[in-house]
Amino acid sequence: MMIRPRRLRRTSTIRRMVRETFIRVDDLIYPMFVKHGKAEREPITSMLGHYRLSVDELAKEAEEVWSLGIPGVILFGLPKKKDRLGSEAYAQDGIVQQAVAAIKERVPELIVLTDVCLCEYTDHGHCGIIKDGQVDNDTT
Repeated sequence: MMIRPRRLRRTSTIRRMVRETFIRVDDLIYPMFVKHGKAEREPITSMLGHYRLSVDELAKEAEEVWSLGIPGVILFGLPKKKDRLGSEAYAQDGIVQQAVAAIKERVPELIVLTDVCLCEYTDHGHCGIIKDGQVDNDTT
């Protein structure tokens, strides 16, 4: 069977659709890790160039991220306390909730995503609420 690639070169639209994948700065989402405190900037040794930041520092860094042309960030919260229900994940004054408000006040155009997994908020480290030794998806 003969292969005729010309059909994939026929128009600029087809060529654009089948071209190699290109990643641009405006395709990126920057991960950020937020913790309690003031003026905190703790290096994450396993992720060079990334830090656990207090809300004030995180808001400043979010502004820099935006200035570099990165359109969004994803936040991972580091709560002070953990419990079996992951209560800090949905507390009105939770660390991620504070971070979202601070970022939106400083850089309203920046897209802010949040990690909704409970593992970082539960004292057992599972991604949901445990009932009878199993993660209860409906309750979670």
